[in-house]
Order: sequence, then C-alpha cells, then structure tokens
Amino acid sequence: MGRSMNKRSGLAAYLAVIIVLVALFLANLIAGPVKIPVSEALHILFGKLSAQQSWNQIVLGSRLPQAVTAMLGGAALAVSGLLLQTFFKNPLAGPSILGISDGANLGVALAMLYISTTSYVTTIAAAFLGAALVLAVIIWFSRKVSSNVMLLIIGIMVGYLASSVISILNFNASADKVHQYVMWGMGDFGSVSMDKLPWFASFAVVGLIAALMLVKPLNALLLGESYAANLGINVRAARLAILLVTGLLTATVTAFCGPISFIGLAVPHIARLTLGSSNHRSLVPVTILTGGIIALLCNLMCNLGTGGAPLPLNAMTSIVGAPVIIYVIMSRRNRGQFN
Repeated sequence: MGRSMNKRSGLAAYLAVIIVLVALFLANLIAGPVKIPVSEALHILFGKLSAQQSWNQIVLGSRLPQAVTAMLGGAALAVSGLLLQTFFKNPLAGPSILGISDGANLGVALAMLYISTTSYVTTIAAAFLGAALVLAVIIWFSRKVSSNVMLLIIGIMVGYLASSVISILNFNASADKVHQYVMWGMGDFGSVSMDKLPWFASFAVVGLIAALMLVKPLNALLLGESYAANLGINVRAARLAILLVTGLLTATVTAFCGPISFIGLAVPHIARLTLGSSNHRSLVPVTILTGGIIALLCNLMCNLGTGGAPLPLNAMTSIVGAPVIIYVIMSRRNRGQFN
C-alpha cells in the first residue's frame, strides 16, 4: 500500500511539473512588450504563419529560441547542482563551487577586455577554454586528493584565484570594455539566436543524458563511498564522470548565456520538496524539469519588466533562489545539521 501511494505521488509530481513547464513555455512565447494572442503563437509555432509579419519574427526569431535556451539552460544548471550536492554531501554546493564557471568568466574577460574585436564565436570559445582549463586542474587534484571536502576547498580556492585575476583585468581595461563585460555578466537567455540554438542544445542535451546515466552511482554515493564500492561502483570513475558532466553543463550555459546564479543551488532543493524523495531515479528527471520551470519563470519576469527593456536575469534568479536557500539553511539548523 505504501509503495503504491509513493508511486502515485511520484506520478502526480511528474504530471504537475510537466504541466507547469508547458504553461510557462507558452507564456514566454506570448508575453513581452508586444502581446501576442495564445492562438496566434500556437499557429506560428506549428508552422501556420500569421498575417502580422512582425509576430512571426518575434515568436520564431526571438521568443522561441529564448524559451528553449531558458528551459535547457535551467535544466543543465539544476542537474549540475544536484550532482555536486550529492557528490560533496553538501546542500550548499552549486555549479560555481568548483570554480568552473569562474574559469569560463576568466576566459571571456580575457577575450572581451583585451581583444580589439570579439565575435560571438570568440566569446564562446574563450569561455569553453577557461572552463576546460579549470576543470582539468580540478580533475588533476581529484586524482591526488581522496577527500571530497578537500576537493571542495581546492575548487573554491581556484574560483577565488580566477576572480582575482578578473578583477585585475577589469582594473587595467578601458571603461567601454569593462561595461561590455559587466553586461555579459548579468546573464541572458536571449543571447542565443535561432542559428546558434542547435549548438547550445546539442551540448546541453548530451550533458543531460549523461546526467541521467549517473543515477545508479549517485544513489550509491548517498550511502557513502565505502558502501558504493561494496555495491561494485567504481568510485574513482564515478567521481570523474560527475566532474566531467558538471563541467560540460556549466561551461555550456556560461559560454552561451553568461554566469547565471542560484538556479543550480536552489532548484535541487525545490525538486526534493516537490518529490519528497532523495532517490535519484526520480529526483534527477524532476530536477531537470524543475530547472526548466524556474529558468522560464525568471526569463518571463525579466521580459515583463517595466519600460519595455528586459530586466537583468541574475536579479530575478536571486529573488527566486535566495529565499529557498535561506529556508534550507534554517530548516537544517533547526534539525542540528548546521551549527
């Protein structure tokens, strides 16, 4: 009876998040400075173009790639956060915790601040190279350090080093270059156009599929590395796989959309509360869907900003994510898990 009820509650959670995801996806197509009727947006989406040519361009050229980018980007950051929270057994771990996003930021800073003309491809390549460099350093340390806590501290220190270098680069750069970099640092799902979307989607989907394939080792790691080894899990290989998947997803989103805060940190906790379970067999898919929901919600809030100009994305993600983290900290403190 209990197992049947758990199964029904799990299905209800899946159904709820899918309905909310679809509703928010449609809301992102119709809402904005130019209001487009739902029926017209659906007709345009399914190939029946509207007599209003501007609506066709707005939906297909702007809002559709932005909504898809938000959905995939939110999913990627959310599942990265879940992987790291399980890996480090730390509820406050997130995609930026290992310095991977800081490495991407450093690559972009070098490109934007010190290359006379930076194209979109140059920015993305610089972000990937910076993230890959930091990831290589972290993987090297992971082979030398057996403790996840020590690896976590090393990752934080690498992030601080990258941030320090970025501060020095900003100090010595021209004002217009610094402004350009600051604007990029606010995050933006709208920076991925329709012709760039296949590249972003390909990297993101590969990373998400790889995360789904890590369900078994993640569940085993919940019970400790010794228990996981007794179950036949290659702990070293699992650690490497988690680092690689997290690095790919974080680097992809940062390279295409800029650094985006709080989604990777907060969404896994929202998914756990929604599902009422820590079983990664259901938690990973629900986290992916919930990440898409939160990112679409934040993107919608940005586009509904006053004055017709979109609000900064990271302002919205902080408004949504910060209360969740405060709740997690206070609830765990009340249970004596934070002293």
